Amino acid sequence: MNGTDFGQAVAIAVAALVAIFVITALFRAVRIVPQASSLIIERLGRYSRTLDPGLHLLIPFVDRVRAAVDLREQVVTFPPQPVITSDNLVVGIDTVIYFQVTSPKDAVYEIADYIRGIEQLTVTTLRNVIGSMDLEQTLTSRDQINGRLNGVLDEATGRWGIKVNRVELKAIDPPASVQGSMEQQMRAERDRRATILTAEGVKQSKVLTAEGEKQAAILRAEGEAQATILRAEGDARAILQVFDAVHRGDADPKLLAYQYLQVLPKVAASPSNTMWFLPAELSGALGALSRAFGGPVEPLAEGAEPSAPTSGSSPFASELPPVSLPDPKEALAEARRESAAATADATGAGTLSGLPFDPTAEAGQRPGGAVTGAPAPLVPPSASGAAPVGPAPDEPPATEVPPGTGDATES
Repeated sequence: MNGTDFGQAVAIAVAALVAIFVITALFRAVRIVPQASSLIIERLGRYSRTLDPGLHLLIPFVDRVRAAVDLREQVVTFPPQPVITSDNLVVGIDTVIYFQVTSPKDAVYEIADYIRGIEQLTVTTLRNVIGSMDLEQTLTSRDQINGRLNGVLDEATGRWGIKVNRVELKAIDPPASVQGSMEQQMRAERDRRATILTAEGVKQSKVLTAEGEKQAAILRAEGEAQATILRAEGDARAILQVFDAVHRGDADPKLLAYQYLQVLPKVAASPSNTMWFLPAELSGALGALSRAFGGPVEPLAEGAEPSAPTSGSSPFASELPPVSLPDPKEALAEARRESAAATADATGAGTLSGLPFDPTAEAGQRPGGAVTGAPAPLVPPSASGAAPVGPAPDEPPATEVPPGTGDATES
């Protein structure tokens, strides 16, 4: 190789180096900063300026980029940290911090690693806050803990050019034994609430049942009162009718003796009766009966002829008052009117009304009140308009009076 060729080779190498230097210088002189980012520029080792998003020109080999800072809000999750509560329980707490760099220069020059600094500051502050609370307060005071952590971190990181926006407790993990005790406590609390609700339901059910039974008892008592009053009215009317029939018939000892004989088989009909008593009047009645059917024959008057008595005749037939039989339709209507009147009296004299004594509704309110509601006496035969009807000469009396009824009534 001659001198000319060597000179050309050197010139080409120099030109190539110059081209590489120019390209490198241009590359280092032109910088494009993306949105939400900043570049820290140092000139000859000292802070020069902060480049905002856009196109910027630097002096090659004089200015250099120290650090690129992300200006967006960042989320950092720290691993669980063991913290001791005031009741000496160790719990693991995960924290999440939301922060944003507001001053790139301070974030680069005031602290070497602001992420680690925030983590350590969070741990120390968290232990200080949780140490003054027991486990129950720790589990129920998340908002209070978050607020205290946020205030302490925001104040400490302000000189670092960092703004802490939010601090959250991600999880609070008590020991396994404490978790089992808490589950048992919650289960007992739920059982207690269920027992209380069941007791309330049973109480309401019993109250409603008692109220229904009370109303049913009241209604039954009112019905029984009305039925008793109606039965008393009917018994009173029957007694009056029997009493009137006995006095109209004027029963003699023969009839009473005959009634005694009819009642005797009924008294002795029960197989359990091994001994039974006879009334004192029975001997007198049997004597009268024997005298009536088998006694001595009275002598006849002079010139009179004995005659056989007519079957069914009575020596008092001419003295008995005539009997007036009412029309069945009129009797039914009268019975219905009396039943309606008795029902009205029973309703007005109810024992559950709570009203004071009412003279107008006296029936059923006093022991003798039933007399006021008794039916009117029987209509005399002359006022009814019907023809008097007496006992037929060949028929027995129409009404049989039980023995002793007339005497008991008269007494």
